[in-house]
Amino acid sequence: MAPDLQIQNYIGGVFQPAVSGAFLDNIDPSTGQVYSRLPDSDERDVQLAVEAAARAFPAWSRTGPDARFRILMRIADLIGQNMEAFARAESVDSGKPLSVSMSVDIPRAQANFRFFATATLQFASESHHMAGEAANFTLRQPLGVVGCISPWNLPLYLFTWKIAPALAAGNCVAGKPSELTPMTAYMLSKVCQEAGLPPGVLNIVHGLGHKAGQAIVEHPQVKAVSFTGGTETGRKIAAVAAPMFKKLSLELGGKNPNLIFADCNFEAMMEGAIRSSFSNNGQICLCGSRIYVERPLYEKFRDEFVRRTQQLITGPPLSPESALGALVSRQHLEKVEQYLSLARAEGGVILCGGERADVGGDYRGGYFLRPAVIEGLPLDCRANQEEIFGPVVTIAPFDSEEEALALANGTAYGLSATLWTQDVSRANRIAEQLQAGIVWVNCWMVRDLRTPFGGVKNSGVGREGGNEALRFFTEPKNVCIKYG
Repeated sequence: MAPDLQIQNYIGGVFQPAVSGAFLDNIDPSTGQVYSRLPDSDERDVQLAVEAAARAFPAWSRTGPDARFRILMRIADLIGQNMEAFARAESVDSGKPLSVSMSVDIPRAQANFRFFATATLQFASESHHMAGEAANFTLRQPLGVVGCISPWNLPLYLFTWKIAPALAAGNCVAGKPSELTPMTAYMLSKVCQEAGLPPGVLNIVHGLGHKAGQAIVEHPQVKAVSFTGGTETGRKIAAVAAPMFKKLSLELGGKNPNLIFADCNFEAMMEGAIRSSFSNNGQICLCGSRIYVERPLYEKFRDEFVRRTQQLITGPPLSPESALGALVSRQHLEKVEQYLSLARAEGGVILCGGERADVGGDYRGGYFLRPAVIEGLPLDCRANQEEIFGPVVTIAPFDSEEEALALANGTAYGLSATLWTQDVSRANRIAEQLQAGIVWVNCWMVRDLRTPFGGVKNSGVGREGGNEALRFFTEPKNVCIKYG
């Protein structure tokens, strides 16, 4: 399997261009050059996708868990068989290092299908006995046609995180991947066709958010929308979908704190702090972009963290030596650079990085930025309050648990938090008070797919993962049977 120069929509089991015949350029961020094209779809393409999904739904919803299990496992197997092709396509499309695509993105996409294929065999409903009077049981029924809209930072990883549970629960999907990173979603549609997924069960429409994505959200036959992306876009989706009484799952932005206490395991913490700061070029909603260190350890941490950051190699995505690749687009690179300028204006000192990396050769036009560490910024400045979503972190000291919590909780976001300490009592005490949907203690990005995932405050609504995802994609119905 290999990427195509001409990406197509996948609707009703058939590959086709946009109804308009228009296409968008797909740019390789490591070179800045167009390397493929994707359909510029609109509401007409979404209408076709929803119609195909609606036609497929009666049969798919009646397909038993065993049959759904076999098809989803076959999709997972085919992703595994084409692991390297998927990983290379992901790195070319997004600019991320191949090592990340091979170790994180594509294995996780495969795991998503395996996990929810198995989960559909074990998904149980509740029963309630009213002694001597009646019995109640809950039916969990698929919703129908659902919309799945995913972002560009973890393209196949997050697209399958939505699609797999939706299909496992018996729904049919109208999905839209990001127009910035469409290639692996297109390759997935080929895999689904080969795996024998019935036509119309999964429909993938490529295009812009304000056209194709908006049409999915607005369509009256789409019963639920699962979206991962920016908080402002999530707010717009909620404004449209809520009055239509659609189910909503919104996994939005983060400005995540990393709290480091002086009693931590220093080497494990340093390795984790570098990973949580700069993995995937810092373009993960879970990255710990605000680092707070207990004052006795602060100077030692700062000096070593800067030293290790300066050693990270920014280079071509397909090079095995590259720790960071290219940012996803020119516009995003310029946005991150604007925040670096803003941080300077707000009184911050850039201790290292922040300048464009000249990779040279064929990559001279790529969107490469060296990872930056900023010191001296107050909590209420924009660089500490707004999601930068790039290889940029701020660092600052704290003197007490109370101050650490105030700093950690002092933004409008609440997606994740990381805590480094050897004190078990402190770990439990602080974890309970952190305003976040997930708290990692002495680790980062350790994920069990059975656990609920999502944020609080401006980081989202609802939870994904495990039974939470299967519950979202089903409607509960209570059946009460009175005894004779």
